[in-house]
Order: sequence, then C-alpha cells, then structure tokens
Amino acid sequence: MSISPHGQRGHLFHIVMNALTRCLATYWSSSIGKKLVVALTGIVLVLFLAGHLIGNLVVFMGPKPFNEYAYFLHHMLHGAGIWVFRAVMIVMIVAHIVATVALTMQNRAARKSYEHSATIQASKSSRTMILSGLTILAFVIYHMLHFTVRVGNEYNNPELYKFMLDGEQVHNAWKMVIDGFAPKVWYVTAFYVIAMTLLCSHLMHGVGSIFQTLGFRSKKSESLIKQISIGYALFIWLGFISIPLAINLFPGYFAALANAVGH
Repeated sequence: MSISPHGQRGHLFHIVMNALTRCLATYWSSSIGKKLVVALTGIVLVLFLAGHLIGNLVVFMGPKPFNEYAYFLHHMLHGAGIWVFRAVMIVMIVAHIVATVALTMQNRAARKSYEHSATIQASKSSRTMILSGLTILAFVIYHMLHFTVRVGNEYNNPELYKFMLDGEQVHNAWKMVIDGFAPKVWYVTAFYVIAMTLLCSHLMHGVGSIFQTLGFRSKKSESLIKQISIGYALFIWLGFISIPLAINLFPGYFAALANAVGH
C-alpha cells in the first residue's frame, strides 16, 4: 500500500519531532543540561536587571522623563511589545527556577551515594540559592501586584494619577512610584531592601556560576570573575535600594521635582 507525498511528509515530521523530544528529554535529565538552562536563563535575567535598573533610575530626573520612559515601554509595537516581553521574562524565570530546583534535587540524590566534602559544600550553596531565589520570586509577584496589576491601591484612578505629556493625558507612573515607596508605607521599602539584599547575595554566586557553566572560569580568571560578580551585585543592589531610600529620606527633593512641572 503506497503512502501519498503528504502522508510521507507527515510521517517524516512525526519521526523528527519524536527524535527531537527524546533528545531534549535526555539532555534535560542530565545535570549538564539543567546547568546550561540555569546559565542561559540566568544571562537573560542578569541583562534584564541591568536594563530595568537603568530605566528605574530615570525617576530621579523627574515626572516628565520618567513618564516618557513608561509611555515608551507601554506603547512599543503598538502596545504588544510590553506583553511579549513580560511573557518571555515569565518563561525565563520559571525555567530558571525549575532547572535550579531539579538540579539541586539531583545533586542531593547523588550525594547519598557518595559523601564528599565538595559535594556537601555545593549542596549547602544550592540550598542558599534556592531559598534566596524563592524569596525573590515572592517579591517579584508582590512587586507586579503592587505596580503592574495595582491591587489594593488607587494607582489606576485617572483623577489621582494623570499626567499631561506633550498634550496627551497619560498615566503618572512617576507619582505612582513615589507614592508606592512613601514614608507612610515604610514597610514596603523595608521589604524591598530585604529582597534586593537577597538578590545581591544570589547574584554574587549566580554570576560566577554562569561563567563556570559556560567554561570561562579557570584558575587564572577565577579572581577576576569573583570581582565581576561582586561588583555587578553591588551595582544592582545600590541602584535599586537607592530609589525607595531616597524617596523616604529626601521627600523634599521629589516634591520639588513635582512642583517644577506643576503636578
């Protein structure tokens, strides 16, 4: 019985997909595969943090520059860009967490077979990474509910949060950030600083692990990589906590910025 050309193509596609699925499953089951997933998603998240921080620091320039930045983000690709970006970041975060947890469980199972000091040390480090990572995840969820979904506040009220940008009324994202970290809600700032401190600890280990997984870490480069990891983590930590701390410690500065544009 002969098979039509269309049927042959379908059969070939089925074979290729099965082979690809088995290949990916085999690769994922290995520690190398999980480490590579952690490293590659880690690179994306590390780059995102730097970009996100640079954008957030525009808050110190005043309402107009920051609202221009927010307007650009929410209108790129006719408004679809921000949702595509969010979807990609969610996939990266989930893949990073799943691979990290799976890798840690695999390492623990291996440790039961043979006790070794290096393995024990790695396991302790992994446990610290998971705890800090899950705490950071909890903060990310809260942060999105706070500023993105805007649950439990009035940030979506156009009467309270409107800004005229080049003749067009837009959402006053700058005022939202200032109110979100106002002294009266000091506990939000406290949680933010704690989360950023854990993130700093996470990055100091994670950035170095990326270099190691990708094969760039050696005895010669180990010291430099350590300095890069610490330097990057401190840059992220100082940059992010500077915003809520400045809003709490120097409210007059931000009040002057708001008055300068009549809002």
